[in-house]
Amino acid sequence: MTLPDTARAQRLARILLAAAILLLGLWIAHAFLPALLWGVILAIAFDPLHLRLRQTALGRGGLSVPLLLTLGTALVVIAPLAIGLTQAIREAHDLSMWLADARTHGVPVPIWVDQLPYGAASAHSWWQGHLATPEGAAEQFRMVSEGAWLTHSRVVGASLLHRVVVFGFTLLTLFFVLRERDGLIAQARTGADRLFGAAGERISEQAVRSVRGTIDGLVLVGLGVGAVLAIVYLLLGVPHPLLLGALTAVAAMIPFGAPLMFGIAAILLLMQGSVAGAVAVLVIGFLLIFVADHFIRPALIGGATRLPFLWVLIGILGGVETLGLIGLFVGPAVMAILVMLWREFLEHPASAAAEG
Repeated sequence: MTLPDTARAQRLARILLAAAILLLGLWIAHAFLPALLWGVILAIAFDPLHLRLRQTALGRGGLSVPLLLTLGTALVVIAPLAIGLTQAIREAHDLSMWLADARTHGVPVPIWVDQLPYGAASAHSWWQGHLATPEGAAEQFRMVSEGAWLTHSRVVGASLLHRVVVFGFTLLTLFFVLRERDGLIAQARTGADRLFGAAGERISEQAVRSVRGTIDGLVLVGLGVGAVLAIVYLLLGVPHPLLLGALTAVAAMIPFGAPLMFGIAAILLLMQGSVAGAVAVLVIGFLLIFVADHFIRPALIGGATRLPFLWVLIGILGGVETLGLIGLFVGPAVMAILVMLWREFLEHPASAAAEG
């Protein structure tokens, strides 16, 4: 074997070894990849604030700003969850007492059933035959037994423990990424330049812009929608308006998620006999979502990435279906990079081919 053949074989062996080690490393760390991605996404979102804080007296200590941002993130997430969990425990106790009473005495036909604009007679007849008597109520609620509650609680407990672990590693990742920000950026630029040439830096910049634009378009708009609807819930007398408003804000970050929550609010008002209030919640909710989805989000996300909102929507929904919640941010970033490379190929085909 000649010297060039030997060098070529050694190069191929190094590539195969590096690929094998990379795959092995991904396999070992695959359970923590979501936490790593979440940590990087949060670090990108906090980077402008991080840089501002580093210019203040607080930033003189190397660990002060990363630690502050990490603890702030933990507080923002844990505090609402703790309040919601406490409320859920109370509601679960009340629900169990209500179910026991329903099996014993039945569920009387509520007033709002007779006030329905359409189908009131049919709804009244169904309720009278299936829920108003103890036998009918016991039959309808037969699936909600103590055994079923125990099974569901075990599943929820295991899922909650897994998410707590992921969240803990997300916070660790966020802290270390913020602390090593400058070195990681330098390494990323060097690696991108070696892998993709001049296009590498443009790809990384487009990915960062996409993540920030998606955060602005999804998270900030979702929080705004939740805040407005929380006020609406409060004014119209929806039970637990602040908690339901917080859940609406989270749901509004996902396309088509908010209607589920203000639909629940409308049902709660309907059960209280407030048909006009239920209609008002639905009308205001759908109007708010229409404005947010057709005007505000396209301007924030598309303006940051130069990406048509159709591709943003495909990236968001496809990312959620493929990767779960983290796909909300990864999907649009991938679509933005693909569209950027396509536009560069159309504008400069020769240079794009040379860089590739």
